[in-house]
Amino acid sequence: MVENGKKIILFDGVCNLCNGAINFIIKRDKNTVFRYASLQSEVGVKLAKELNIDTSKLDSILLIDPKVGYYHKSTAALHIAKQLSGGYPLFSVFLFFPKFLRDFVYDIIAKNRYKWFGKRESCVIPTPELKSLFIE
Repeated sequence: MVENGKKIILFDGVCNLCNGAINFIIKRDKNTVFRYASLQSEVGVKLAKELNIDTSKLDSILLIDPKVGYYHKSTAALHIAKQLSGGYPLFSVFLFFPKFLRDFVYDIIAKNRYKWFGKRESCVIPTPELKSLFIE
């Protein structure tokens, strides 16, 4: 399904904020560490099910790392930042903050993401240039 060693990001495919975040990550993923799938896609549902995660109750980004399992919420975002080009790996210093504090902020944004950033009727279809980065 995905090349060995690649990390998979599962995201809310109808969320404008989430789609913007994926575009942001793709532009800064110079080593092409990540592959992507929406939580609503067949593969997203299958991967989440393999991890015993109920996607109907999920309002978080998931990072599947074949070496360690998966991360969600702020921990996923910070582990993603560690892999990006530029100064973004510096954000990993926030991993030293208690998870409950980081996730408190994350949850506020996640709970209001549709209200603040909008929602699409369907998942975005990647451009032909980006299609190879998405798992089907």
